[in-house]
Amino acid sequence: MMSPSLADSFRNLVQQAEFPCVGAKSALAKGKLELLVARDIRSNWDDRRIYDGITRIVQSYRRNRALFYSFAVIFEGPIDLDEEMFEKFLWARAESLTNKDTWLGELHDARVSSDPANPHFSLSFGEEAFFIVGLNPRASRPARRFKRPVLVFNLHDQFEQLRQQGRYERMRAMIIERDIALAGSPNPMLARHGTTSEARQYSGRNVPESGWVCPFKPVGRV
Repeated sequence: MMSPSLADSFRNLVQQAEFPCVGAKSALAKGKLELLVARDIRSNWDDRRIYDGITRIVQSYRRNRALFYSFAVIFEGPIDLDEEMFEKFLWARAESLTNKDTWLGELHDARVSSDPANPHFSLSFGEEAFFIVGLNPRASRPARRFKRPVLVFNLHDQFEQLRQQGRYERMRAMIIERDIALAGSPNPMLARHGTTSEARQYSGRNVPESGWVCPFKPVGRV
């Protein structure tokens, strides 16, 4: 029997009853979870393909601001990165993609900060704010584990929509409850946007309270 593709395996993960992210489940169910398989998270080989995929999400969302859109990049390898190395290469890809955005003349989304130390920080592509959820085979949190490295790009505006609709807190509580059921303990890195920089949450690693500096220095942004 042929083994499932990486894309199919990731869809299967999201569909599992215990997978905590209900936003990803909704995006998949509505056909709005776009998947791209790339080569190596340490390399810039596929960065243009990744950037083009992100901007397709931006264009689709601006045509129809329905919830939820997500773009997941599944890297074929490596599979042996510890959490710190995964975090390093997550930010390397984010920096490279941001440099492409700047080179193409796009401005940073004015609704968020470009400074990763700022509590209102978000990435920006096509003048639309994004945050990343990273998954890694060696992640300490079960909800952040997949057999290959994955970067999931989510539109920040979708969560502003949820706040405006009065749905954000209920959804957040549901995700936390499901994550505790899966891991046996709450995620110490979860925080609301605007209270501490979301950059600390991207990789899924338990980042220390002090001494951590985000390794993100794109050209012309910070």
